[in-house]
Parts: sequence; C-alpha cells; structure tokens
Amino acid sequence: MPTRSANAQWNGGLQDGNGTMKMASGAYEGPYSFKSRFEEGDGTNPEELIAAAHAGCFSMAFSAALGKEGFNPESVKTAAKVHLTKQDAGFAITKIDLVTEGKVPNIDEAKFKEIAEAAKGGCPVSKALGGVHEITVDAKLV
Repeated sequence: MPTRSANAQWNGGLQDGNGTMKMASGAYEGPYSFKSRFEEGDGTNPEELIAAAHAGCFSMAFSAALGKEGFNPESVKTAAKVHLTKQDAGFAITKIDLVTEGKVPNIDEAKFKEIAEAAKGGCPVSKALGGVHEITVDAKLV
C-alpha cells in the first residue's frame, strides 16, 4: 500500500504568522493562518482538511459496506463537520458529525442507517481519529 504525505510550513508567531500546506500529489496547496483556523479568515486550516479526508474516506467505506451487504449504491455524498473546542489544556477536536446521503436501490431506511453506522467504525480515517470523543453519523436515503 502506498504511503501518503503532505507538507506544511509556518512563518512567524502564532497570531501574526502565516503558512502554507501542500499535498505531495500536488492536488492541493494553499495558505492558512491563525484567522483561518480560529476565526473566519481566508485560507484553509488543518480541521477543514481533516473534514475533507473524513468525508471522502467515509463515503468510500460506506459504499464498500453497502456492496458487501448486497446493495449497489448509485451515489454516496457525505459532509463532515469537525468541532474544534477550546479546553483548559488548549484546543482539541472533540466531535465530528458525518451527514451522508445515499441513493441506493432496494434498501430500506433502517438497513441503510445500520450499514452507515457500521461503516463509520470501518473507515480508516475514523479509526485514525480514535481520540475524538464523539463521531456521529446522520444517514439519509434519497
């Protein structure tokens, strides 16, 4: 299996500095700053990239789980919301909400939700984020 990588560089102090993050594949390179992470400034932030990774991974894991159960999904679309919370010891990712919609013929809502919940645990990014206190999944069959 391949090893994936990315790079980041930070210049200056925490609040007045800035940086860039870049995926080794070249698929993404962009700026980040204190404001883009902790306020509403321009650029991205690590949590947004975690959300993209989790949404992509979960969509694939859910599709695979549906197939394993004998269902052929036409599409799976997932949004991930990463909650960054200020705590006494600093900041922590305390919760991730996965909101997914799937177009899957010949499945009922209960089975769809059951497979979605199981896929959450099988998603490699969910496993990597095991330190996150709570990961929820809201699955909607369309």
